[in-house]
Formats: sequence, C-alpha cells, structure tokens
Amino acid sequence: MANGAPDRTLDVTAFLQGSGMTPFHYRLLIISCFVTFFDGMDFSLVSVALPEIQNGLRLSNEMLGPVNSAAFLGQMIGSLAGSYMADVFGRRPVILWCTAIGALLTFLTGFASSAEMLIALRLVGGLAIGGLLAPAWAINIEAMPSSYRATAVTIIMLGFSVGGAAAAQITNLIAPAFGWEGVFFFAGATTGLLALVLRFTMPESARWMVAKGKPVAEVLPLLSRFDPGVGQEGYTELVLSDERKQGGTSPLAKSAALFKGQLAWITPIIWVTYFFSSFAIYIKASFGVKFLQVLGLAPDVARNISSVGGLVGAVGAVFLLMVTEKKGPIWIAAAPLIGVPLALLIGTGAIPIGSQLFITVIMLGMIAVGVGHASVISITSIYYPSSVRATGGGWASFMAKFAAVLAPMVAANMFVATKQDVLDGYSFVGLCLAGVVVGIVALAFFARRLGREQEAEAGLSGAVPEPAE
Repeated sequence: MANGAPDRTLDVTAFLQGSGMTPFHYRLLIISCFVTFFDGMDFSLVSVALPEIQNGLRLSNEMLGPVNSAAFLGQMIGSLAGSYMADVFGRRPVILWCTAIGALLTFLTGFASSAEMLIALRLVGGLAIGGLLAPAWAINIEAMPSSYRATAVTIIMLGFSVGGAAAAQITNLIAPAFGWEGVFFFAGATTGLLALVLRFTMPESARWMVAKGKPVAEVLPLLSRFDPGVGQEGYTELVLSDERKQGGTSPLAKSAALFKGQLAWITPIIWVTYFFSSFAIYIKASFGVKFLQVLGLAPDVARNISSVGGLVGAVGAVFLLMVTEKKGPIWIAAAPLIGVPLALLIGTGAIPIGSQLFITVIMLGMIAVGVGHASVISITSIYYPSSVRATGGGWASFMAKFAAVLAPMVAANMFVATKQDVLDGYSFVGLCLAGVVVGIVALAFFARRLGREQEAEAGLSGAVPEPAE
C-alpha cells in the first residue's frame, strides 16, 4: 500500500494484447527495419563483391570458402553471446553496441590487403552481426499483440533482405570507380550514422523489464508509449500472466528452459528446419552471383538477378505470413515446396542455360528460397517466454550460422569449378528445401500440442493465455 491507496496490479500480457497496433508499434517496426537493413547490407557485401575481391586479392576458388565462412563463423558465436546478453542486460544495449561495432569492423574491412586480413576482419565483424538479430526479433515479438508477432519478425527481416539487395546495387555503383574497398567504406560509414540515431530512438522491451522484475516506475513510461493513460492508473505491481517463472539466469539454465514441456520437441525441430533453410539460403547468398557467372552471365547481370530475387522473396514472405498468422505455421511450407521442383529443374539441366526460361526459373527459385527462409525466421522465437526469448532465438541463429559456415565450404569445394558442378549445387539446394518442408509440417503438429499445454496451465492458475501461434 502506498500513501493509503490500495495496491493495483497490471497484467502486462493482457495490456499489450488489448492495445492493438498503435503508432508506437509502427515506429518500432520502422526503427527495427533500419537496423536489419544495414545489418543485411553489411552481411552481404563479401558475396556480392566476390568477383572484384577475388581479382583484387588474387584469391583461388578454394579460398572463397574460408572468406565467405569467416563472417558466418563469427555470427555463429555472436548469436549465442548476443542473445544471452540481451536476456540478461536488455535488448536495447545489445542492439546499440552490435550496430556500432559492426559498423566499425565493416569500415575497417575496406583496408584488407590479403585473404588472411579479410578473413580476420569478417570473423570479428561477424560477432557483432550475429549478436544483433535475436535481440531485434525479441523486442518486436514482445511489443506486438500475439496475432502480429510472426508478421512483425518477417517485416523487420524484410529490412535485412532489402539491405542485401541494396548491397548488390551499391557494389554495381561504387566498385567500378572505387573498387571493392570503397563499398565497405561506404557501408561502414552509413551504418555508423545509424548507430548514432539508435542511441535516441531504440526503446527497451517492457515485457523483458517486467520479466526481470524491474521497478514499476521504470516500466510504466514504456507502457505509456502504447497507451498514455496507463501511467495515471496508480499501478503498484506488474505481472505477465502467460509466462512461468524461470529457474535460473546462467547460460545453462536459460538454455535448459528451451526444452521444458512441448518445447523439448519444438526446439530441436526449429533448429533442424532453420539449419536446412539456412544451408539453402547461404549457398545462394555466398555463391549465387558466382554460380551465375560460371554459367556464363556477366557479374552485374548476376547481381541484378540476385538482388531482385532476394527483394521479391522478402516481400512475398510478408504476404505469406499474413496467411500463416490466421491458418497456422504449416502454410510456411508452401514456399519451399514450390522451390523444390524449381531447383531440380535447373539442377537436372532440363532448361537450356542462359535462355529466358532459365532466367525466369532461377528468379522464381530465388524468390521461393527467400520467402521460405524469411518465414522460417519469423517463428524461431515466438514459442518462448520473454525471459529466454532472445536465448531461444540465439540458439536457433547459432544452428543457422552453423549451416552458414558449412555452406560456403561445401559450395567452394563441390559446386563452383564447372557448369555441371553448379547445376549439382542447385539440385542440392532442392534437397535442402525438401528438408525444410518436413520440418515445418512437424513443427505445426507440436505447436498445436504446445497451445493445449499452455491452455491447461492457464486453467490451473486462473490466467487467460494468449492464443498459441
């Protein structure tokens, strides 16, 4: 009791669910899209500038694998470190520091004068890039009403895809005059400007603050951004009715929480599905331009195809998630299911290389891979409670980056030497997409079981759960 007034408790779960989409939600989405845009741009620079880098540093085909994999290895490590720190220290500081450090390392990459120096800089820069995405997913999931969560993640990852597409066009504009080095200088400098802007615009997650037991006086100003009147209601306690208390704060305890109840099935299914999807997308991201160059297309034409395919794929994912939010995650399987025959059509040589039909099928295949991958990303964190949501996303990202490290190494040694090798690479992508389809179907089954589990727990506690995804 304070000043003689009765204690008042606010269920933050119900408050956020009932707020609907507010102007603050849209501002958060825009800010997050800028974060992922520059993250995607920095991330894609090596792959889109690979022909110029290979010529400038005189790299053999065998060296292309380590050059591409270096950033992915850094991201694999950074995804775990960044996600854990985001669950302990908050989403906002991790996003700010990862953006600033990533900007600096991207800029310094322009000074690389050897393969070894390039690998080292991309490895360290990858730590920051890898640590950024899970907190960005988490802060949006935790702010949105449950029916918009997957779509929100897909929208912010649209920024990542647009950034990757922009990297191709920036390289086409800058590389002819300033070399591949100028591309990294430009990307690093502009990302640095974003880091300054985020200092004044990026909020903290209110759900995370409640889950961490932060003082009511610190959380209410954040909740007032959703509803200005909430700060005048005299609340003395804030709770999350849809979340269980977690047992510990160590990395081991937080990781163990990802396997409680039905999550014991859902977590490994997410990992395997994300692994297959990432293997497909990172073969495309790392060697999509190189593949088309080996098949006889000019580098600038290959970059245009890659950027347009990636951009359309990201936009398509948003529309697919609008359906998925209403009908369930199994609909995500539609995109990779379409991609399987497209990849096999190319891989089997059934279509003449360089023909208009060939280019059309390549483009549609890239779109299918992009739609499927963005959609898979959207569901990697939504099943976890706030106290371990970034950790859950970080482990999923770790598995994705494990695939990202392997994909360039496999592609460099098996799929780039000859035209037939490249065609075999497209067939391999088709097999990866088939694995994604199987994983999504399994995930949809266990997601329904998780929903029933949450309803049973809510019945025992008297709480009203949010709808299962």
